[in-house]
Amino acid sequence: MNHTPHQINQGLWLGLLGIVIFSVTLPMTRLAVGTPDAPQMSGVFIAMGRAVVAAALSAAFLLATRAPLPSRTDWRALAITAGGVVFGFPLLTSVAMRYVQAMHASVIVGVLPLATAAVGALLHRQRPSSGFWLCAALGTALVVAFAMLRSGNASASALSINAADALLLAAMLCAAVGYAWGGRLSQHMRAEHVICWALVISLPLSLPLTLVAWPTAPLNASAWWGFAYVAVFSMWLGFFAWYRGLALGGTVRVSQVQLVQPFLSMLFAVPLLGERLDVVTAGFGLAVIATVFVGKKMPVNAAPMAKLALEA
Repeated sequence: MNHTPHQINQGLWLGLLGIVIFSVTLPMTRLAVGTPDAPQMSGVFIAMGRAVVAAALSAAFLLATRAPLPSRTDWRALAITAGGVVFGFPLLTSVAMRYVQAMHASVIVGVLPLATAAVGALLHRQRPSSGFWLCAALGTALVVAFAMLRSGNASASALSINAADALLLAAMLCAAVGYAWGGRLSQHMRAEHVICWALVISLPLSLPLTLVAWPTAPLNASAWWGFAYVAVFSMWLGFFAWYRGLALGGTVRVSQVQLVQPFLSMLFAVPLLGERLDVVTAGFGLAVIATVFVGKKMPVNAAPMAKLALEA
C-alpha cells in the first residue's frame, strides 16, 4: 500500500498522540495500585475493570457508527489482539506496578518497539538481519541488567522485585503481539473498530473477573483517578489514535515514535508520583533507546508475498 505524504504526516502525528497517551499509563497504574506499604486496588481489578469500562464505551461506539460484524477470518486475529492488549499487558503490568516505580518500569518498556518489530516480522514472514537480532539481544540484556541492578538495591525483598520485573518483560511480549496483530487488522478494518471489537469479545471473561476483584476497602481518590485514566484513555482512546496512525502512515514508519515513550513516562512520573530521575535510570533508558533506534534501522528482508505487508 502506497501512502501519500499527507497520510504519512497525519499518521505520525496520530501515532505520537497515541504514544503520549500510553506514556501516562504506568504512572497512573501506580497511582491506582498503590505500594506494598499503602496498597490500593488489586492488579486484577485494575486490568479487568478498565477493560469492562472501555468495552461499554466500545459497544456504544460500534452501535453509533453502525460497525459491521468482523469477517469469519478476523475473529482469530481479534482474539489474539485481545489476549495481548486487553488481558496480557494490563494484567501483568498492573500486578507488577505495586512493587516497582514508574521510572523503573519505563526502562523495561523501552524494549517494546523492538519486540513489536520482531513479532511483526514473524507475523509477516519477514527475515530480520543479524544486526537487528543483535540489537534486540543487546536491548534485552540492558533491561535485564538494569532490573538485576535495581533488585539488589531495592528495599523490598529481592524475590518480589525480580518477580515484578519478570512480569513486566512478559507484558512487553503481550503488548508486542497485540500491537502487531491489531496493526495488521487495521489495514482492512476501520482502525477504531479493531480495539472496540477486541474489548467487546473480552466481556464474558473481563466482567466476572471485575466483579470478583471489586475492592471492598476504602480507596484514595487518586486511585480512582488513576483507574479512570487507564480505562478511558489507555485502554480505549489511545488505541484510536495509535491504530489509526499505523493505518495512515504505515507500521514501519509510525512505530518509530515509540522511541520517546520511556522518557515521556519518566517525565510524567515526576509530577504525578513525586519520583526522582537519577543518573543510572536515565543512562540505562538512553542506552535502551539507542539500541532500539539502531535496531529499527537494520534491514528486514521480506519474502515476495510479504512485501506488501511490510510497506503497509
